[in-house]
Amino acid sequence: MDGPRSDGVAGSSRGRHFAATRWSVVLEAGRDDSPRAAEALEQLCRTYWYPLYAFVRRRGHGPEDAQDLTQAFFARLIAKRDLAAVDRTRGRFRSFLIAAMQHFLANEWDKARAQKRGGGVRVISLDAVSAEARYAREPADLETPELIFERRWAMALLDKVLVRLRGEYEARGQGDLFEALKGTLGGGGAEGHAATAERLGMTEGAVKVAAHRLRRRYRDLLRGEIAGTVASPDDVDDELRHLLAVLGGGGNR
Repeated sequence: MDGPRSDGVAGSSRGRHFAATRWSVVLEAGRDDSPRAAEALEQLCRTYWYPLYAFVRRRGHGPEDAQDLTQAFFARLIAKRDLAAVDRTRGRFRSFLIAAMQHFLANEWDKARAQKRGGGVRVISLDAVSAEARYAREPADLETPELIFERRWAMALLDKVLVRLRGEYEARGQGDLFEALKGTLGGGGAEGHAATAERLGMTEGAVKVAAHRLRRRYRDLLRGEIAGTVASPDDVDDELRHLLAVLGGGGNR
């Protein structure tokens, strides 16, 4: 659900825009029947299912059981939206999801096995072949299930932002410009501006300006995506620092 923009978290209007983001919508609804909250929760689950699948696999479950467990978990979560345990003042979807899955694995194993892939209720569609192929490429040094979850969560978030950014440029007929400059998003590529300018028929100055705008839009989209997974605009910077630390090899919180 792209829904209302969730990238307006800066400035005087950030609170008003933030109220419409996905996780805050879910938190506001709580246990109530709310189609809007259910849609927001389902979209979050569709985006971030793989980190949980990898977590379950690293806990020692085989591919088929991991798929069954992940789907059964999401089916129950979407159907019941049991959010009573979420701390409304510091609620992060990432933290809620891993804690809920740990509880689910400790208490629902037998039920999940009996209720294969959700038992006929609406579930999140998992690409089992893709999931296992991705899991096979996981580095062996990601020793703990919690660490593999944290890193895959961060990467899923960054991948979604990159896909959205690419889509914006392609919609404007600037796909080639995006491909030429995407390497600058990590802070590199400046030394290649002259070559990029020559290849695209632009001036070097225009390429520098374009790279600056690309990085700025990427930061805006990244903050907006993070805003959709936390309960307060005050949590965005802290969550961003945490995710960057996880990707850089830091510990999890």
